[in-house]
Amino acid sequence: MSNNYEEVDPKNTQSEIPNPKSAESSAFATLRRFVRARAVVERCEMCSAELATQHQHMVEPKSRQIICSCQPCAVLFCNQSETKYKSVPRRIRFLQDFHLTDAQWDNLTIPINMAFFFHSTPDGKVVALYPSPAGPTESLLSLDTWDEIVQDNIILKKMEPDVEALLVNRVEDTREYFLAPIDECYKLVGLIRAHWRGLSGGAEVWTEIVSFFESLKKRAS
Repeated sequence: MSNNYEEVDPKNTQSEIPNPKSAESSAFATLRRFVRARAVVERCEMCSAELATQHQHMVEPKSRQIICSCQPCAVLFCNQSETKYKSVPRRIRFLQDFHLTDAQWDNLTIPINMAFFFHSTPDGKVVALYPSPAGPTESLLSLDTWDEIVQDNIILKKMEPDVEALLVNRVEDTREYFLAPIDECYKLVGLIRAHWRGLSGGAEVWTEIVSFFESLKKRAS
């Protein structure tokens, strides 16, 4: 008995008829890529609002924790009298006329030629931190030497406590000094921690360090 169906070569079936499982897998793969892309979007740690690449940071002085925030939350929380957060400024100043002798630097007893200094209100003193593969490391600071440096560089009296720091780069022949937001200083620490390899750090980390300071100088006023 005849029928109206044409014979189909089973060898050619897969090439001519879409595979529903294949299409489904492709759709899920697309969704997974979309979800992964959305997951890396930063959000305000106060209200969960989506943040732009360049956004406000706040610091909790007691724990020295940096948090991401939207502008409204930064204004709201930092204007409250009892708030535990401080808004981190965005201004960067390159101190071309900064005066620091080799003897003064040596008296600060920083074990490496890179560090940042800020006034900590919870500690009631100036704190010296330097980056290391393990993270920020605090160094004992000679207050007499620091006071001498301040007398030679009056601009240090204008540093905002907890949120601004003197960032020093004296690696090899470099002599660079910045008044920088505290989050930029911790960014440098994170960069070194992420890229350090072996005893000397490796070529990659030094390339990243050079790039960091070049970017900082370009954005400085």
